Amino acid sequence: MDPLDKTNIGTTALTITKLGLGGAPMGGLFSDVDERQAYETLSVAYENGVRYFDTAPLYGSGKSERFFGEFLSSVPREEFVLSTKVGRLLDYKGPVDEDGLYVNVPNLEVRYDYSKDGVLRSIDESLDRLGLDRIDIAFIHDPDEHFDIAINEAFPALEDLRSQGVLKAIGAGMNQWEMLADFAREGDFDCFLLAGRYTVLDYSALEIFLPLCLEKHISVILGGPYNSGILASDLKPGTTYFYQTAPQEVITRASEIKEICSKYKVGLKAAALQFGLLHPAVASTIPGARKPAEVLENIESASAEIPTDLWNELKEEGLLPGSAPTK
Repeated sequence: MDPLDKTNIGTTALTITKLGLGGAPMGGLFSDVDERQAYETLSVAYENGVRYFDTAPLYGSGKSERFFGEFLSSVPREEFVLSTKVGRLLDYKGPVDEDGLYVNVPNLEVRYDYSKDGVLRSIDESLDRLGLDRIDIAFIHDPDEHFDIAINEAFPALEDLRSQGVLKAIGAGMNQWEMLADFAREGDFDCFLLAGRYTVLDYSALEIFLPLCLEKHISVILGGPYNSGILASDLKPGTTYFYQTAPQEVITRASEIKEICSKYKVGLKAAALQFGLLHPAVASTIPGARKPAEVLENIESASAEIPTDLWNELKEEGLLPGSAPTK
């Protein structure tokens, strides 16, 4: 497949490349990234045809947004699509890292706020950090414990911004599919960002969520296609899965998938990136990168030819569900 082909977001006129760039690593996820390295990474992605970029205030307490803005402000605005998120506000209250995942973060505290005023403030502050005049897609970010206020306040606020033309598309981004399905049933969303729940290791979104999105004409963007590291690693003990140390049974399963991939001379990263894109509900996949070489490897992996027999064997061995689209 050509990962630089473009697909529409929902029923909008907005188009994004099938391969995008996720911004969590540039916020210092697990290890630090400096300004020069971030700029070079974004530059290489852009120079090689990537035109969809996703970030969030949470990623390094605004650091990712600043790095994205420093590069993206240097290229024509109409040449790329940018998404960020609402639901987290940054307050000057001392050096607080919400979950310990990000290193070398600014002296900001991250707090949840899905209110109308919180959403509007979040958009304004993101634009300020980005140094850009607009955001294309806004996602309600991780409202796991806040469904009611997210659907009753955050969603109408975003819907109003969309109707004014301030935003071109709106959605929600989560590490679970069940609440995203509830959002699909309750609101007029254009797209969802689903992290880690439709991969070669976790395809729990396959039977209910993805068909629902097809029915509702909601595009799905896949975050975390490497399941936070394991599918891009050497599969040794200590590798990460859903941001924690991977259990041995998960490493074993990934190793079995890798062994079949090797039989067909296909890299595990290639299978991880392309599997999700084969589903008709999926518009894009957005692996993160912290250095130029990782961007180039992602493009190469997403472009690699994968024979149908590989997918068939994975299904025959019970390593992928038979109903998963692989053509």
